[in-house]
Amino acid sequence: MEKLEQLKQIIQESERIVFFTGAGVSTESGIPDFRSVDGLYNQKYDYPPETILSHTFFVRFPSEFFRFYRDKMIYEDAKPNAAHLFMAKMEEMGKSLGVVTQNIDGLHQAAGSKRVYELHGSIHRNYCTKCRKSYGLKTIEESEDIPRCDCGGIIKPDVVLYEESLNERTIIGAINAIEEADTLIVCGTSLSVYPASGFIRYFQGKHLILLNLSETPYDGMADLVIHAKVGEVLGEIAKDYE
Repeated sequence: MEKLEQLKQIIQESERIVFFTGAGVSTESGIPDFRSVDGLYNQKYDYPPETILSHTFFVRFPSEFFRFYRDKMIYEDAKPNAAHLFMAKMEEMGKSLGVVTQNIDGLHQAAGSKRVYELHGSIHRNYCTKCRKSYGLKTIEESEDIPRCDCGGIIKPDVVLYEESLNERTIIGAINAIEEADTLIVCGTSLSVYPASGFIRYFQGKHLILLNLSETPYDGMADLVIHAKVGEVLGEIAKDYE
């Protein structure tokens, strides 16, 4: 495959790679993509997922929010796949500045990545909305109905809900990394969600690579576009670094 060889060459020559990842990186670990044919948006609930996963809904109907959240947002048994492992390997070798991700599953860290900018937060961090005490994922999983802190406050997952702003420190870190990159590899995202999709506009480096199953609005801007599964492509390239 000519494009695969081209990608291998670019990675070989790059010194400051940044990976920008979306749901398509985690689907190969068994975590559904919200917007895929079989994703959450196409399943039937009392309310559409985008309504349930909004700040307003969390405040007004916390019991219903957590019933959905436990059922559809937590995949604790999911394991990193070849894509996650390759990205961690590139960082370990000093070829990558890190990962900017829209995912909240923590699989990049589980694979060994140290510099991960989680634009939409993480299911593994939770905090009391009243006293700000921190809690792990187990607290959410094992609590009945609405998880509550010792102080009585509701424990909220540290994920960015609809109507909420992205974390400013995370934004700054992500933009800085992208601006410093000589190669930006966008993996498993349709680049349709704003503001995350706008981050690639900060890239000023040499090679913009888009690796995604379907077309994106940015395909025309890229130096190389590969429509394939991320784990399969990066897993193949990883063989050169074993």
